[in-house]
Amino acid sequence: MRTLHVYDFDTVIDRKRTNSVKWDFCTCCDGADQMLPMWVADMDFQSPPEVMEAVLRVAGHGVYGYSEMPSGYYDAIVSWLDTRHRWSVQPGSLSYSPGVITGMNVAIQTFTAPGDRIILQSPVYPPFLASIRNNGRQVVNNQLVLRDGRYEMDFDALEEQIDDRTRMLLLCSPHNPVGRVWTRAELERLADIVQRHDLLVFADEIHGDLVFPGFHHTPFASLSPEISARTITGVAPSKTFNIAGLKASVIITENTRMRHAFDQAQERVFGLYTANVFAIAAAEAAYRYGGPWLDQALPYLAANVEYVQQRLARDIPQVSAVQPEGTFLMWLNFSKLGLSQAALRETIFCGAQVGLNDGTSFGEGGDGHMRINIGCPRAMVEEGVSRIAAVL
Repeated sequence: MRTLHVYDFDTVIDRKRTNSVKWDFCTCCDGADQMLPMWVADMDFQSPPEVMEAVLRVAGHGVYGYSEMPSGYYDAIVSWLDTRHRWSVQPGSLSYSPGVITGMNVAIQTFTAPGDRIILQSPVYPPFLASIRNNGRQVVNNQLVLRDGRYEMDFDALEEQIDDRTRMLLLCSPHNPVGRVWTRAELERLADIVQRHDLLVFADEIHGDLVFPGFHHTPFASLSPEISARTITGVAPSKTFNIAGLKASVIITENTRMRHAFDQAQERVFGLYTANVFAIAAAEAAYRYGGPWLDQALPYLAANVEYVQQRLARDIPQVSAVQPEGTFLMWLNFSKLGLSQAALRETIFCGAQVGLNDGTSFGEGGDGHMRINIGCPRAMVEEGVSRIAAVL
């Protein structure tokens, strides 16, 4: 009988002085050396051993020249999507991108024009807003609504917001920061709207593998051939296996005409061709061999969520968090404290010396909120919550 390998998620790994954005560039107040960073969305766990071994094999070769994607790279991704998400795609539908947000920007420039209107659903990952504005497009905010402690899409408002200049919808699925894993019924209702109004969809599904028990991620493009034909999907091993620094993402476009246009824009306009040698090896190893690691990481993350919820209820009842259905992020509501956002930042960043993401950076609906990253050893979660409790 094969012995189950037990992975270690409890060991605290020193990431300081590694050029880590999360640990070395958290300078939100004086005394940054004492700051506990729980903001940037990468995890503080070592990647699966097979991923580290793959990177070391490449490093040991000693020659790091130009590389091309082997067929096995795309085969591993196709197999992963089929096994984990029951989404059957062809290798020819896949394009390399250094990041999902990079792919989003390429799609915006390729399939919309300056002045066109693009929909997002705030509070949402800040680069969504920046990607629209930086490309000279207009933001249409179909703000999420909180009902009974759970965020939902406002479909009625969405219907009214669409006009003849609206071209695209940016879908965050699962949603960052509110942690929703959209149900198939919700996605089907959204699909009906985008079809009737002839909208394109860019679906950021980078957290699609990070879903807690009882929930299921449905790729938007998998709903129907008609929806697939108007959807560009971004996925990556970066969040799932903690390899964001290697810059390996995949853009899936099953519409052949759109895929060709996207690929041409990447190469001719943006000069994006292929990943570096380390990213290729790490991504393929992650998708081929990382499943058991992920299967143990998810319950560990779920237990971190439960710990935070229990500590808030016991020690800081004036602070609440929506229950995430996926991701390793939690959306904290501090509004009952009655503090201005500036005072809240001062209290958390400089008083507690915990680095969180300011809720206002996520757009409308973010005031009075902050995002916390619980993708770290339990001891760090405990320390972070204790520091916050001590100053409130």
